[in-house]
Amino acid sequence: MTHTHLTQTRFDGFGFSDPILRGIRDAGFEYCTPIQAQTLPLALAGHDVAGQAQTGTGKTAVFLLAVLHRLETEPAAPGRKPTQPRALILAPTRELAVQIHKDATVLAAHTGHRLALVFGGTGYEQQRRDLEAGVDILIGTPGRLIDYFKQHIFDLREVQAVVLDEADRMFDLGFIKDIRFLLRRCPKPDQRLGMLFSATLSYRVTELAYEHMNHPEMIRIEPDRVTAEGVREVGYMTANEEKIPLLIGLLRHKALTRTIVFVNTKRAADRVWGYLEGNGFHAAILSGDVPQNKRLSLLKRFQSGELPVLVATDVAARGLHIPDVSHVVNFDLPEDREDYVHRVGRTARAGASGDAISFVCETHAFSLPEIEAFIGHRIPTERVPEELLAHVDRKSRVHRDDEPIPGRERRGRGERRGGGGHGERRERSRPPRRTEARAPTAEPTATAAPEQPQAPAESGAAEQRPRRRRRRRAEPPNPPAGDAPAGS
Repeated sequence: MTHTHLTQTRFDGFGFSDPILRGIRDAGFEYCTPIQAQTLPLALAGHDVAGQAQTGTGKTAVFLLAVLHRLETEPAAPGRKPTQPRALILAPTRELAVQIHKDATVLAAHTGHRLALVFGGTGYEQQRRDLEAGVDILIGTPGRLIDYFKQHIFDLREVQAVVLDEADRMFDLGFIKDIRFLLRRCPKPDQRLGMLFSATLSYRVTELAYEHMNHPEMIRIEPDRVTAEGVREVGYMTANEEKIPLLIGLLRHKALTRTIVFVNTKRAADRVWGYLEGNGFHAAILSGDVPQNKRLSLLKRFQSGELPVLVATDVAARGLHIPDVSHVVNFDLPEDREDYVHRVGRTARAGASGDAISFVCETHAFSLPEIEAFIGHRIPTERVPEELLAHVDRKSRVHRDDEPIPGRERRGRGERRGGGGHGERRERSRPPRRTEARAPTAEPTATAAPEQPQAPAESGAAEQRPRRRRRRRAEPPNPPAGDAPAGS
């Protein structure tokens, strides 16, 4: 950490036990951030806290230290079973849960408390065994936790502290019923410490806090800028067909390292990845349908520098702590203004600096005013310098083995040798449309056919063919000029 975002409040002034102080030193902490300086005195005194602060400001350390202090100063109840956790920390995503567990492992290393990490997608039997072996601090995502709870692998009757991280994200992902289910199985709010953190203390988040917490103290850290101070923002006014050449040009001429490229859809991620790989840039995709084991492996390789570029949907925008991200590229401007803040918050963390580059294209430019109004300042924009537009061969795109190619799914392998299907020719002949917001026109192959019509073509092909024959018999004997393209 640097001094630029820190206060004069020291961690060793809070009266932490020696084992906790040793963990703090191992983590490299000395001075508090504003959210830490304001929240820790309240939490350590036993007050429930609902905190709002921007990403990367040290919220995780706040609740981990408060939980550890609570467990150190409040002994467990006599007769408590090993499968009755003393603290419950809830996270909305697997990646965030993993990161919290990683930080907790460092801070709790000398306390003797047993940690357990529970999340969906992988490790079902191993996580079950970890719970059965006993746990003091349970960290996890709601779905897998409820699964084990209903199997009576653990119970929550002896919980002394509850933490809800990224509460606003819990609502966004539809987890709020699961959260309420778990909180109602814990001791009453006045019998435990409650902590809630959120990027925004909206009405729904505040309502949740008052429903399941004991008169929580509301802490809001409102910086002059919603985005981190160290982020250098720029927007390039670009046409849709220039986005791929611009991205390639930036990577070549600006020597971008450890870069996250954000897109709005999985399909766009496939396209961007394909052009990066086809033009000499080793990249990986991080999206919602990437298996959990692979997702964690990709993050590890990206953090180590083995993967210089990560193409991500907004599943990666929140909760991840990836050190030393130098550049964030918004290949697509997000439709949700808050997502912009979370995206650019992947860089310039812990007082460092970084660059956030946004492509303001004809499809997504309408999002810019709302984003600027939300962050409270204008994003400097400029035209694309000619030297940054790389020459990109249309045929350079690489296709993943498991990626469906529009218009070719039900054709033989020989179709791939043809170089261009009907959809490819159709994309070249029509201009971009606002209705194709999720398919930039820079990529002729990927936008060949709309994604939605393909599902019926796969699942109900037998029903569609008779309907087409009946329509042709009912039509007058005029030349059916539009039939061929519709069936191609």
